[in-house]
Amino acid sequence: MAKRTIPEVNAGSMADIAFLLLIFFLVTTTIETDAGLDRKLPPNEPPEDNVVIKEKNIFTVVVNKNNQLLVEDQLTELKDLRAAAVAFLDNGGGVGDEACNWCQGARDPESSDNPDKAIISLQNDRETSYSTYIAVQNELVAAYNELRNRESNKIFNMDFTEMDRLYKDPKTDSALKDDLRPKIERIQKMFPQKLSEAEPKSN
Repeated sequence: MAKRTIPEVNAGSMADIAFLLLIFFLVTTTIETDAGLDRKLPPNEPPEDNVVIKEKNIFTVVVNKNNQLLVEDQLTELKDLRAAAVAFLDNGGGVGDEACNWCQGARDPESSDNPDKAIISLQNDRETSYSTYIAVQNELVAAYNELRNRESNKIFNMDFTEMDRLYKDPKTDSALKDDLRPKIERIQKMFPQKLSEAEPKSN
């Protein structure tokens, strides 16, 4: 009786199919990117000229190991931090070349001259909880966004945060991005985000 041969599956093209599938998924998959905390790191080398910063242009925020906030040497609740930061950034106390035409603050000569000179200095304790650290960061960034939204709505009739979201969205049309870029840069120049983080202190 003759032996029956077992048919073999032709697997010669399986590698080609797998390769084509791999290319298909690489081309069609959208990779989401996390923005994280938007911070500008200092340069590796210090500037040649010493920059003189007036003390009134520095808004100090200190968070201790008990998660308490000391804002300008005053014990402050987290819910009041944003309003205090807005008042400082929008003060517009400068005169002459340092005057701020768009600021709507109290124009206190003892507070910041203009948003370009205003610096928020944040220092945490090494034992500060992560949730408090993030909450403080959120409130300070929200202060900048509040002022940027105000000016953006006044000039372009659109929130700055919405323009920034559209600009960073990979699905946004390139023509719209080209239109949004100068608008975003203009608002950012009016209220530049100058948030300095000092090295955490330890007890």
